Amino acid sequence: MAKKKFVVLSGAGISQESGIKTFRDSNGLWENHDIMEVASPEGWKRNRSLVQNFYNLRRKQAQECHPNEAHQILAKLEKVFDVTIITQNVDDLHERAGSSQVIHLHGELGKAQSSKNPNLVYPLSHWEIKEGDLCELGSQLRPHIVWFGEPVPKMEEAINHGLSADIFLVIGTSMQVYPAASLIDFVPSTSKKFLIDLQIPNYQLGKDVICIEKKASEGMKLLESIILEEN
Repeated sequence: MAKKKFVVLSGAGISQESGIKTFRDSNGLWENHDIMEVASPEGWKRNRSLVQNFYNLRRKQAQECHPNEAHQILAKLEKVFDVTIITQNVDDLHERAGSSQVIHLHGELGKAQSSKNPNLVYPLSHWEIKEGDLCELGSQLRPHIVWFGEPVPKMEEAINHGLSADIFLVIGTSMQVYPAASLIDFVPSTSKKFLIDLQIPNYQLGKDVICIEKKASEGMKLLESIILEEN
């Protein structure tokens, strides 16, 4: 018998428990920087060295953090379900916890891309990009991050997974960042839908969404018992 398809949309709240800070905690500042200075094409054009240094520090921070219980439970559930994680996070904590199918909507800290052709993407062996690190076209490498105002190339793939979900979970996200927040709208009406967050987002959720108002790890322990009992 085929495993049920369990699709997860994860956001900053799940990584926050591991010590990774989010810009929404500080009134639009991310590590004391205006978000548009470090996460927009305009910011890159204005001050390339600031942007590179910012993400080099974020990579160092991410490497010093470890997956928490929420990440670990999601990885463990692969034994029972066909789990696909669609994450807005740019860290690799889901992978390090053992999840095998992870789609990064907003890019990955551990990769670089050409500043000329965004389809040219390279793994970073030392998790650092320096001035003078060039792509095969001769242009400077930049962070492999989807900045504000840029298209989200993996959104169509994410929607296709949402359309086939038997169980759909939103965890640790304010549901304020689009197009990611719209993913729940593509999930079949027959699917079981859950939301885990310390603060239930101000989003027009359907009555069929079961809300668990807890931090990610506590919420995942409760959800695990619910879905394993039903399956």
